[in-house]
Amino acid sequence: MTIKDFKPQKGINSLRIGESDDLVITESFSGISPDRVRPMHHGIILICTSGTAQFEYDGQTIQISKNDLFLLMARSVIEKFTSSDDFNCREVWFSRAEMWNMNMYAKSNLSDLVALKANPKVKLSGTDVKLFDAYFQQLCYHMRNSSELLYPDIVKSILSTFLLETLSVLRRGLSPLPTSKISKGMTPSKGGALHGKKLAERFMQLAEQSDGRIRRVDEYADMLNVTPKYLSKLLMQTMGRRPSDMVTFFTLKAIENRLRFTDMTMQQIANDLNFANASFFGKYVKEHLGMTPLEYRIKYHHNEE
Repeated sequence: MTIKDFKPQKGINSLRIGESDDLVITESFSGISPDRVRPMHHGIILICTSGTAQFEYDGQTIQISKNDLFLLMARSVIEKFTSSDDFNCREVWFSRAEMWNMNMYAKSNLSDLVALKANPKVKLSGTDVKLFDAYFQQLCYHMRNSSELLYPDIVKSILSTFLLETLSVLRRGLSPLPTSKISKGMTPSKGGALHGKKLAERFMQLAEQSDGRIRRVDEYADMLNVTPKYLSKLLMQTMGRRPSDMVTFFTLKAIENRLRFTDMTMQQIANDLNFANASFFGKYVKEHLGMTPLEYRIKYHHNEE
């Protein structure tokens, strides 16, 4: 049941700023092993340039072919990877820190993590292909020319637009978030925006690091030395989402990983994730995943080695 860390490659086919792994561009990537792998700290954009591939992505069977764009989120598990002999793709690895530097979490599209997770792939049109190729070539050019004045800033500016274009094409077939979620009276001042950004970042880190064990918003508020009401207002300002939405997202991620990739009993999982008992745990899973924990395990775990 071991899950290996999936890390950005090094070598002549990859580009990065200095020695940092916050942003890594891979011009040619032919696939991974069929083992279970998980990028712990990066999101990855894959654009297939030739051939075909198939793999399991957190329970979904994904097939990609030429001109498909696929968004792989951090901590998601890929396994059973197979591909044709001519399979190849481009990769853009970006850390959460890099996204915060570009204020990407302030974009409402990105905050709809559940929708993006359920719809991680899109077929690029001919116009899209030309556009993304232009961005990719610009990124490669400037990352190779590190002697240029302000080259890290130029690279990050191009990447910011590249990510926005990615979110745009992924969101085409999805329902937009209600604009009423962020009220006009909640626009922060410049100083307040910086403070709010740091608090929101810390909240996301805490929610992810809790691994499903902390589900009360007031506990996070206490850790951040703010009131639950202020934390809720802050998340609505920066992400257009309630803190409880993000807590639920990371909790379900933790539950799914334990049901799929461990042999823990339901009672053991309930204890590990601080549920009152196995019955309450079962009701939580049924409410959010539409099936009991056992049904979920049978569906996604029965054929595991």
